[in-house]
Amino acid sequence: MEQQYRLQGEARAVWATAICFVLGTLAGMVLLAGEPRPLTGNGGLALPAASIAGVIAAAAFVISTRMHRRGETVPMPRWQAVVSDVSAIALTIAFGAVTAMGVLLATEVLAVGLRGLELGALGGGLLAGVAAAVGGRFAFGAGIGLRTADLAGLLSGYLVIGTLFAMVTAADPRWWERNFSQLGGGAGSWAFNGTLVIAGLLVATVGSYIGRDLHRAMGDGALRRIAGIVAVWAATGIALAAVGLLPLHRVPIGHDIAAFATLVLFGVAMVATATTVPDRPRALVITTAGVVLLVVVAVVLCFGFALFSVTALEAIVVGLGLLWMTTLVRVLAIVVPGASRPSARVTLRRA
Repeated sequence: MEQQYRLQGEARAVWATAICFVLGTLAGMVLLAGEPRPLTGNGGLALPAASIAGVIAAAAFVISTRMHRRGETVPMPRWQAVVSDVSAIALTIAFGAVTAMGVLLATEVLAVGLRGLELGALGGGLLAGVAAAVGGRFAFGAGIGLRTADLAGLLSGYLVIGTLFAMVTAADPRWWERNFSQLGGGAGSWAFNGTLVIAGLLVATVGSYIGRDLHRAMGDGALRRIAGIVAVWAATGIALAAVGLLPLHRVPIGHDIAAFATLVLFGVAMVATATTVPDRPRALVITTAGVVLLVVVAVVLCFGFALFSVTALEAIVVGLGLLWMTTLVRVLAIVVPGASRPSARVTLRRA
């Protein structure tokens, strides 16, 4: 039965891919009608194609979620159903943003390799169709069964894609001599700042899914502690989004406070989560201790001995954080049951 269900899901994903391609192509041909356009720049087809693909990917996730997870929240108390629904809304926005940003980065790369290329309605429509098919396939598959590991991978991929696109379109080519926050200023600042806002949304959603997994493994008896962990992850996401909403060149003090708060809150969330996972798996404990130690060493080497720049420090911290999160979600995939677990508590306050 399980094999048959998975095969049916794969068949539906193939059909969804084809439908996304057709819809993306038709929408692209309509929006890109007229004279041939370059891939990027003023009047380029990158932004229309990215918008089309993003909207279609978001719609594919919504449709897939309704098809495969309808009724999942029915046996849940209202508070648990609300958390699940809010997470689904956040993921819908995230899938649209990830797809759109991926298309923008891809067109920038193509523009470098295919200098002077211009596409008319048909060519631009096909490009939008391919982008919509890829994003739609991924989003539709996520709607069938999204694990915390998949969500963490989505966060990592989005951070990389968004940051690379911000680098490619940066107004100041020597931004790296200071720090990553320099990408948030100038004409292309929306790319980096928008990436941080959506990444903050994803971090908060990852925290919600971590709470879901911990509840599946530990039950209602641990709800108070789990709620605290989810709250810290949500605060971390809000702080990260604030870094993008408060650009360094406009609100320097607020930006620095938000950046520092993000680092501290992530550390708190990391330790709190690692110490709550049932049986405290050795792999997670070692990784947590190692990451904390390496971050402290990196900060001392950067500010105490000036061995490398702040940009390098930021890259090291983010890389170590993603490494820890990868270990966490892999451990959760092993120790957490796969079935949904409705809470027996009518209100969360009783926890």
